This record gives sequence, structure tokens and C-alpha cells, in this order.
Amino acid sequence: MTAKRPPNASSDSGTRRALARARDGKTLDPGEAAILLRARGDDLDALLAHASRVRDAGLEAAGRPGVITYSRKVFIPLTRLCRDRCGYCTFATAPHKLPAAFLSPDEVLEIARQGAAMGCKEALFTLGDRPEDRWHQAREWLDAHGYDDTLSYVRAMAIRVLEETGLLPHLNPGVLTWKDLQRLKPVAPSMGMMLETTSRRLFTEKGEAHYGSPDKDPDVRLRVLEDAGRSSVPFTTGLLIGIGETIEERAESIFAIRRVAREYGGIQEVIVQNFRAKPDTAMRGMPDADLHELAATIAVTRLVLGPKVRVQAPPNLIGEEYALMLRAGIDDWGGVSPLTPDHVNPERPWPQIDDLAARTAATGFTLRERLTIYPEYVLAGEPWLDPRLTEHVAALADPATGLAREDAVLRGRPWQEPDGGLGGLVTGGRADLHTAVDAEGRTGDRRADFDSVYGDWEALRDRLPGGGRDGAVRNHAVGADVREALRQAEADPARLTDEQALTLLDLAGDQSGAGADDAGLEELCRIADGLRREAVGDDVTYVVNRNINFTNVCYTGCRFCAFAQRRTDADAYTLSLSEVADRAQEAWEAGATEVCMQGGIHPDLPGTAYFDIARAVKERCPEIHVHAFSPMEVVNGASRTNLSVEEWLHAAREAGVDSLPGTAAEILDDDVRWVLTKGKLPAREWIEVITTAHRVGIPTTSTMMYGHVDTHEHWVRHIRLIRSIQEETGGFSEFVLLPFVHHSAPIYLAGISRPGPTARENRAVHALARIMLHGAIRNIQCSWVKLRDDLCRDVLAGGVNDLGGTLMEETISRMAGSENGSYKTISEIAAMVAPTGRPLRQRTTSYGRPGEERAEAARRSDGVCQSVRGPLLTVSPVSRPPVTS
Repeated sequence: MTAKRPPNASSDSGTRRALARARDGKTLDPGEAAILLRARGDDLDALLAHASRVRDAGLEAAGRPGVITYSRKVFIPLTRLCRDRCGYCTFATAPHKLPAAFLSPDEVLEIARQGAAMGCKEALFTLGDRPEDRWHQAREWLDAHGYDDTLSYVRAMAIRVLEETGLLPHLNPGVLTWKDLQRLKPVAPSMGMMLETTSRRLFTEKGEAHYGSPDKDPDVRLRVLEDAGRSSVPFTTGLLIGIGETIEERAESIFAIRRVAREYGGIQEVIVQNFRAKPDTAMRGMPDADLHELAATIAVTRLVLGPKVRVQAPPNLIGEEYALMLRAGIDDWGGVSPLTPDHVNPERPWPQIDDLAARTAATGFTLRERLTIYPEYVLAGEPWLDPRLTEHVAALADPATGLAREDAVLRGRPWQEPDGGLGGLVTGGRADLHTAVDAEGRTGDRRADFDSVYGDWEALRDRLPGGGRDGAVRNHAVGADVREALRQAEADPARLTDEQALTLLDLAGDQSGAGADDAGLEELCRIADGLRREAVGDDVTYVVNRNINFTNVCYTGCRFCAFAQRRTDADAYTLSLSEVADRAQEAWEAGATEVCMQGGIHPDLPGTAYFDIARAVKERCPEIHVHAFSPMEVVNGASRTNLSVEEWLHAAREAGVDSLPGTAAEILDDDVRWVLTKGKLPAREWIEVITTAHRVGIPTTSTMMYGHVDTHEHWVRHIRLIRSIQEETGGFSEFVLLPFVHHSAPIYLAGISRPGPTARENRAVHALARIMLHGAIRNIQCSWVKLRDDLCRDVLAGGVNDLGGTLMEETISRMAGSENGSYKTISEIAAMVAPTGRPLRQRTTSYGRPGEERAEAARRSDGVCQSVRGPLLTVSPVSRPPVTS
């Protein structure tokens, strides 16, 4: 149909300009988008034509020109109870109106089986947000049936549907945390949550649509979209128009989705849904959103999001205006069920699929069935599709197109860990990397999926917190401030303020050395060294240990990490359980008292693999200290086993884990973390793992990686947070400072980060850590792997008392371009320390003294097993200059 022109409507100059920019493929800004959202008549016709052209280009690029998709689904309303009170919703109800708080497993499976018999391939789980927080009936039902929370029941039912029917779950459980997404990703190829709107008015003002609904906070919902992207979950979101938002707020919502889609690439579709008033709701008197308004919103969404994002309009809410919505730029009709009603809009029945195909064909398009996970993500596979779901999806997907197979046979398939444990894996890939990295170096300066696994580099620049390659520099303090800060540091370090701490860090100057106060820096180091002497004496300590990184296959997307590889990359490897145990035994025979074990988040490793690793080492070397598994690995293990963090840690301790490395901390500020990494755990989750470990009796180290996109303010806040945790739990054995190694770090190669801290900054921050942590954490450790020998001696004269370990195989920093080798013998450590005149002492993980048998074995081997020794190749920094993408 031709859009009707409102009376007296005419194109003004702003509309003409915005339409011209849309015609020419130029990027619209929110103001122009708002103008186009008001387009009607001829202007709307022009707008739809431009949007159609962008949609067609996207379908051509995707290899399916002229194809409009849909998903054949069943709708499983797992519970209609909800803790929110949205003014337009008839789905949510009260317990007394339901026969039970939740559908039973039998009811869920009956719906799924009927759908499978009718050729459905998607099981859409829809439910209210965390109903147990509002309704005691929900809590009682979950308790009676053995589920900790609603999401545990969702997870269990998704597995039952996969195993007993073959349908693919799509989960819509509302607001999810990052950790929730880790729990649910292995059981569902896709998930979703409507953003609806970014309007805070509708959330905060009484009488508006989202007032009194805690899960409709726009900031919370945007965080869910971001966390889904960070977790590589193909995610559906969308707008609900006509609920009281202004046109400008609607434009802002579209751009908010665009930002997340660009940065993470995980928005698989955007639904543009029109409000339809329903009886017995607070908004029953509101007018329905006009369909021309809907078409304009779809078209602007298409233009703003571009050709790659799929845009959908629900076909049961558009009356007869199928052609209008196709002209507006949709390329998908969403889920259509031949069995179940739309429980959210029950008064609007689904169209018959044959009728939908005919209406689509009438406009020159072909209707094709897709799966709940969109074709692009099916074809991409990892990291978007969890290996536990690969067979389920492959059974239904056309391997050439990623669309649904027309001849697919629906049947249940087991949902299980890929191999049942690490013991099912064999050593493979470049398993000699721990020695070859010294002798030969890495194969290339970046992994093969550099341009995709880390998200959009250009979008990332908008997140920079101020410490990147061109980061801002604070104004340097005047002499009086410096003198006062130094006096405070020496007289009462515990009362040093954050501003005084920053003043002391700024003695190092900026990245070029401008503003440095070398005399002040020397005084700072003198004060720190005095506190070191008071706390631990003059001994310089080290541990004889071996790092065992059991795999470097990882898709988390840490942008600072040069160690992680795709499973098909030349430098990728995984060690078998027996190989891990063999390396531990070699270390023990060389006098080691500790193995430090960490690895990539390999998609095939079950959550129990960590227990298998610890047991294997303890069975081979019962007395060795197992220092293993970062907080990221703990959360990964807990998510994959569906255990709480505390339960998982108890099991890890029983398996033989003695302490945890406090790595994966980087900078404990999410503004920095979400630049440094795409998918690593948020700061709050790191804190939860660490404090829980301390509570159950597992000590940890603490760390800070600095000198990348952070600022001195971030360093001070991080150290302050570490101290506060220590004062609460007392579980940290040491604080380890890890300067950023930039040479092969992706974030540096992309031109975003700085090239690590300066020598002055290294001295200043080691000294400041000693001062700020005095009375809380006794041991301050530097990393010889990341610092030259002379710089290690400098920081030893400024508060440091520990050098870490002999390591035997340090691969992570070497892959990033560190030039200091992958091990140090005891003799080399002694030679490094000798000029300081301080005594050198071997220690255990807990800073005790090893027994004579261990000390003698270490002396015989010089602290490094023979198998890793060999000619040391100095791997020079990557010769290719940093590039921008």
C-alpha cells in the first residue's frame, strides 16, 4: 500500500536532508533519526525505499537474497508469575489465577512433543522475572521440587526438551546477570530480552509504563545486552513502541541497541513491536501504536543498525499490513507457532504459515524457515554455539546456509559434556610451546580471528576510560603536596588518602617522563623500603615451582592476551591429563614445592575437568602444593557444573586444590575491564570468588595488571579495594604487580593501548603498593618475567620482598612478547639479587621454609627441570608497527 499523507504535511528542510543522507548511505545521528521517525506520506515512502535497499544488500551479503525468514516454534509459558508490574502486561498474573506456580515437567514436555510432531524446531521459554522474589507460592514450588531458583528450573527444562524432543530452546527469562548467562549458554543456542525503551521517565515516574518494575530499569537491561555480547550469546532484543516514550527517546533506544550490536556482534535480531492496548491493564485506555508509525520505526531501525542485523515485526500484530512491513525493511517474521498461542498477546492469533508464505511471496520474497539461532551464528560456530549443543543444532541446520533443514527429523539427543572429562582428551597441537616459545617464538603476531573475536575495535574506542595510547595526564602536584604526602606515607601509611596516593604516583611523570620528580620518587622508594623491612625483614624470597598451562584454546576475547588461540590456530594446544601429571612429576623431581595451573576457557572442557586435573597431580605427587585456577576458571567450572561458586570451591579443595591464583583481576573497575576484555568476568564476580574462597578456607594471591588503558586513579582504587578485601577476610598471601606486556597484545596491535608502564611508573606503583597495603598484606611481589633484571633490583629497593617463582615454563608473557625468558634458575635469581646485598631465601607457597629434602632437590636441579632447559632465543618485539582497524 502507499502510505497516506497526513493533512497539511510537507517535507521541511530537516526531513529532506535526513532522507538525502539515508539515500546516500551516510550514518544518521539521533537527531536525524528522530526526524525520520516522524515521516509520513511521500516522505515515509522514500524512507521505506531507502530501508528496503539496505535490507536487500544485507540479504545479498548473507548469501540469501530475497529470503525472508521465520522460526516454527512452540511457546512454553514456564511461569506467568513475575516480580514486575508493567502497566500493559496481561501475561503476568497472580498465583490464585493459576493452577500452579510453574508448568510441571510433564506439561513442558507435552507441549514440546506436540510441537515436534508438527515440525516445530524452537521451544520458546517465556516467563516472568524472578517470581520467587515477590510470590511465596513460587518460592515454595521451587523448594518442593528441588530447585534453588527459577533459572535452575529453566536450565533443567531446557535440557529435558533437548534430550527428549530435539527442539532447540530459546530462553526469555528476563533480566540475567553475567553469571546467569554462563549457566544458561550451554543449554540454549539463543536467548533474548526486549530492551523496550531506554526512557528513564517510564521507569521512575509514577503512573508510567514501567514504574514499580525493578527489571525494567533501562540501565539494567542494557547491561544484560552487553553481558550477552561479552558471553558470545546470540541474543534477540527489540523495541516496544507506543508505551509513552517520546520520539527522541525512541531514537535513543535504537542507537543504544546499535552501540551494543557494533561492539560485541551478538545482537542476532531486533524486534520492532507495536503496543496494542489490552483490557484489564493499567494502560487499557492508551491508543494502539499506529502502523505507519511502526513502519517508520522499522525503517529507521534498519537504517541505523545497517544491513547485518536482522529486523523483525511480529506478524500477528500488524493487521493486513504485511507488504508495508516488508517495504519498511524487515527480513524476518519471528517465531510463528502452528500449535500454541502468543501468550503475551493472546487476543492476536498467529497467521497460518502457508498464508504467511503467500503474503511474503506476493511482495517478491521467499519465506524460509530458520532455527532459533540465526544462520550467521550457526555457520560461525565457536564461540557463539556451545559444543554441548553442536549436535542438536547440526541435526536441524542446513550446513551450507545455516537455515533449517527441510528434511530434518526431530528426535531427542543426549545433552552431555563433550568428552566426560579431561581424561578423554589427548595431547594435541603445539604442545611443546612451553619450550618452543623460547627457541622459535610464536608462529604469528596475532590469532586468525583477530578481526572478530574481540568485538569491534572502533566501537571500543568510545569506551576508553582515559588511559589509552593518548590518555589524559593529571596536572602534577606542587611541592608542598608532595612533601605532605611523603610525610603521611612515612608516619601513618594506613591514613594515606587517595589524593595523596595519586600525588605520589605522579612523581613518575607521564608516559614520556614529563613532570617526573626523580628526587621525590627516590624518597617514595626509601619510605616503602623501610616499611618492607619493618614488615618482613631483608630476605628476598622465591619459590621453586612450575607453571602448567594445560590449554591455550580460548574464546573469551581478552584483548590484552596474546596467549589464547582458536583450536585451529598453529600455536594452539591442549594437554592430556597424563601429560599434566607428567609435568608435575618432573617439577617435583626438580625440587618444586608448587605447581601453578591455569588454562584457557576451552569450550570442550567440562566444569569437572578442573577437579580431574587437581586429582591427577595429587595422585602423582601427593605432597606438592596445587596453586590452581583463576576466578574466571572457577566461575566457568561452576557454571558448567550448575554448582554455586561455594559448592564448586569445596569440591575443588576436596580434589586437591590448595590455593587459588588471584589472577584475572587486571584492574577491578568495569570501565577498564570492558575495554581490556570482551568476555571475562566482571569485577563483582571476581570479588565474589575470592571472598568465597577465603571464607571456605582457600587462600589466594592478589594481582593487578596495569599500564594499558588505565590511569593512576584506577591503580589507587584497585589497591584500596584489595586492602579492603584483606581486612575483611585475611585470605591474601601476597600482592603481585603485573606490568602490561604490549608487543603482541591485540589491544596494542589495534592501536588502542599504551605500550605498558614506564620504568618510573613501575618503581612508583610497587612502592605505593607497599605503603597502601602496609599492615594488611605483608608480601609484595614483582614479576621478573615482565621486568628486566635491573628493574627488578630497583623495585626490590622500593618495597618489594618477593620475586615469585622459577616457573620452569612461563608461556603467557612470552607469547605477549616478554624478553625475559620462560624460567629462571636459582643461580640466575641469585645473580640478579646479589648486587642488592640482601639475603636470598627459598620459600613455600605460604611463605614458610621448605624441608631439607625439597631444598636439596632444588639445589641439584638449580630449580628448573632439565626437560625445559635449552638455548634461549630473545624474541624481539613484533616488527610490524601497531595498526588501527
